[in-house]
Amino acid sequence: IHVAEKAYMSPDDKKDSDKKQNAADSVEVAREYYNSSDADRFYETIWGGKDIHVGMYNFDGESIFDASHRTNEKLVGKAPKLTEDTRVIDLGAAYGGFARYLAEKYGCHVSCLNISEIQNERNRKLSKEADLDYLLEIIDGSFEDVPYADESFDVAFSQDSILHASDRGKVFSEASRVLKSGGYFIFTDPMQKHDAPKDELQPVLDRIHLDSMGSVEKYKELADKVGLEVVDIEEHPDQLVNHYSSVLREIENRYDDLVGVCDKEYIDRMRQGLNHWIENGKKGNLNWGFLVFRKK
Repeated sequence: IHVAEKAYMSPDDKKDSDKKQNAADSVEVAREYYNSSDADRFYETIWGGKDIHVGMYNFDGESIFDASHRTNEKLVGKAPKLTEDTRVIDLGAAYGGFARYLAEKYGCHVSCLNISEIQNERNRKLSKEADLDYLLEIIDGSFEDVPYADESFDVAFSQDSILHASDRGKVFSEASRVLKSGGYFIFTDPMQKHDAPKDELQPVLDRIHLDSMGSVEKYKELADKVGLEVVDIEEHPDQLVNHYSSVLREIENRYDDLVGVCDKEYIDRMRQGLNHWIENGKKGNLNWGFLVFRKK
């Protein structure tokens, strides 16, 4: 909407317009961020360029790689039995580590939908190197507009991606649309507690360029609107703190190496942002866990 058009809007209309524009901007910001060379090098160096989601830690100091893999295993444990005939879509697939895990272990076909072209290029390369590219379809696109027909999939997975959506309701609507009757929508996501003070959350929201975060209560509401029923919700807010503390510790330990491959300003902003996440997590303002819904 142009400035001239805004001049003729009521205050409420302007507020709604600004909110929609900010939401649309947040998607583009996420795309540009994950396409940046700094982000790509950082995630490759710290996570190995395969999994970039929150890990499940058994003890303090456990490696990010092991904890992240444990999240993959637990997520699959929430799904019905996977076979070679199971059709899966990974919404916000990033580098495709989870998709390759599914393809290698269960032989199922996985469609990887992801907004970052740079991440998708790495996914294609890693999948080919692992001789799994015949089981993976990697698509440049948004999970708010899934380019597949109705009832195409048995299971839809997503890991720590829905928070970046401009309209989380569309993500749920699209997930429900492409799932077969009885299909499962299973995901993790960094969330806020429903009663978290907005002023305390603001540094986290500013860091990720969002006006709000999802919550267990909000996701249950969105699911119910599109015909998805709750199967299981398992909350682990402590693991969000564990994970970001682990990432921050890695940055501090490998700071000189990181500023050799990433811009120093990027690394320093990352340190500051992680501290905001950790602080809010310890205050009880944040949440993370496994949410499982089934299409009625």
